[in-house]
Amino acid sequence: MPLTDRLVPLAKFFYPLDAIHHWNRLYGSKGFTQYQLVLPKEASFKGLEKILSRIAQAGLPSFLGVLKLFGPKNDNYLSFPMEGYTLALDFPIKAKLFPFLDELDSIVTDHGGRLYLAKDVRMSKKVFRKGYPRWQKFSELREKQDMIQTFNSLQSNRLGI
Repeated sequence: MPLTDRLVPLAKFFYPLDAIHHWNRLYGSKGFTQYQLVLPKEASFKGLEKILSRIAQAGLPSFLGVLKLFGPKNDNYLSFPMEGYTLALDFPIKAKLFPFLDELDSIVTDHGGRLYLAKDVRMSKKVFRKGYPRWQKFSELREKQDMIQTFNSLQSNRLGI
């Protein structure tokens, strides 16, 4: 029977790792971070090839990877999707991981891409501003609506928004 002809409970479909007892222990006591990027369609092949090659060279394997094709972008100031491919990778936290992710950030921005804010734990202000060119409009809106003190976080302070 083709996969499209089966009914699957929602929890099993949306949370497949939950079928593996204590799946998070795969990553060790320091845990993991998910690194998600999107590249414009025209740069996706070269950019993804470079990113995956660099990961293989670094010896920092990801235990889980998801590749999806996005449709057209929208006009929201800090919207992540753009027409192109998004890649999400889970990396175990290790001493050399964050400097390595800085290298991947450069590849992403050099290919016109950006990182997903909802999964960000370490993006630099420079990478953020390069990937989200309408960040100033968002900051102006926050200021105009008097939301600077009310709505802020460690991330917004780190990124300068």
